[in-house]
Amino acid sequence: MNIHEYQAKDLLREYGVPVSNGVIIFSLDEINEKIKQLNSKKLVVKAQIHAGGRGKAGGVKVVKNSDEAKKELTKMFGKILITHQTGPKGKKVNKVYVEEASEIQRELYLSCLVDRASSKIAFISSSEGGMDIEKVANENPNKISTTKVDLKDQLDQVEVEKILRPFNFNDKQKIEAEKILQSIFKLLREKDANLIEINPLVVSKDDQIICLDAKINFDDNAIFRREEINKLRDLSEEEPAEIEASKYDLSYIKLDGSIGCMVNGAGLAMATMDIIKIYGEEPANFLDVGGGASKEKVSAAFKLILSDKNVKGILINIFGGIMRCDILAQGVIQAVKETNLSVPLVVRLAGTNFKEGKEMLDKSNLEILSAADLNDAAKKIVEAIK
Repeated sequence: MNIHEYQAKDLLREYGVPVSNGVIIFSLDEINEKIKQLNSKKLVVKAQIHAGGRGKAGGVKVVKNSDEAKKELTKMFGKILITHQTGPKGKKVNKVYVEEASEIQRELYLSCLVDRASSKIAFISSSEGGMDIEKVANENPNKISTTKVDLKDQLDQVEVEKILRPFNFNDKQKIEAEKILQSIFKLLREKDANLIEINPLVVSKDDQIICLDAKINFDDNAIFRREEINKLRDLSEEEPAEIEASKYDLSYIKLDGSIGCMVNGAGLAMATMDIIKIYGEEPANFLDVGGGASKEKVSAAFKLILSDKNVKGILINIFGGIMRCDILAQGVIQAVKETNLSVPLVVRLAGTNFKEGKEMLDKSNLEILSAADLNDAAKKIVEAIK
């Protein structure tokens, strides 16, 4: 789950991390009252959307006074920002964060994340802050330092020194920086975050260390025990279909292709998407119905796929283990009847009760194409939509 910059900074502030003073503005009516709370003439106006690259898209503006801030706020509200992370449709600006500007001496990069490959927590630090870390990794990989640590109560001194080494801090700055490291490490653990990114972490002209921008992501699987984090969720930033999917505990991600996929198991879903591409088409979604889906859940998944107007055909690929193929067949039949299906449907079943499931589909008198294996299924759905 993603949150906005202003929410991330509120959390960081709660954990004792230095951030700039700022206010969040939800409507034009609040501008005058909220800006009065800021002490600096020079301000930064920041659009709040769940995407990076806001500055290049005109979503971050530095202004000299409150009058200029009001003008920029008026322009920014309702604007569609298109960045490298939003896709061509962009995202509408519904809220804007205004903060006191900092006089910057140096810009650095710092992040803390769950590294699943090593089952450790990774700290990434770089002297090249204020730009995409991916670009730094490609152009100057020697400028990036990665320190992996075990999950524990706090970092030890050797780990702290290794993380801070690229920053060349003086003794006083090292003391402050260590507090920041320990704080974000604690925040990651206590709030089930899987990424805390501070880019840039700046040294101001008076030698203060400030988190100038912040991004925090949380583990969806832990949200059930973090109600205070769940309250930060902004549904206006999410795909309506993905919100609907979460109601049925379905793992759904909308894509730009034409073939809707319903699969059980993330690995099998990825393989299904790959083979569709091999046959020359693009998947319209990633959809994992899970291992123990009911016929109601399968029916909901089917309708979810059809809610995408780009879908020209559907491929269902189920390997029955915990999930029985006959239960899936019941859900598919129910959904096809309720939706008056008008696009081709190919079903490949294997595993538990696949014979019973196939028989139910064959006797349904519905236009459903059966496939012997995944290769056959991909071939048939691509041919069907053409």
